[in-house]
Amino acid sequence: MTSDEGAETAVRADVWLWRARFFRTRALSAAFIRKSGLRVTQGGLTRRTDKPGLSLSAGNIVTFGKGADIVSVIVLAAGSRRGPAEEARALYRPAEDQP
Repeated sequence: MTSDEGAETAVRADVWLWRARFFRTRALSAAFIRKSGLRVTQGGLTRRTDKPGLSLSAGNIVTFGKGADIVSVIVLAAGSRRGPAEEARALYRPAEDQP
């Protein structure tokens, strides 16, 4: 399988936040998770974590504070790289859009 044949199915939380362009570097993403934590909903179970290595996959809901805002997004794809903003926006959608 070549890298073009399919994207990853799961990815570390710090890598996903970096690929989705919520943070400028992976190191900043990992440091944020260690310090402030994330709330992740997987299979209907919500838990708080401060582990940057937590695996995220499509369907997970990730919630975290960014500045004065609370960001809650549904993971649509793990992605395979940190691409342009348009590609990054395809990795998630706001959780408010959920029916």
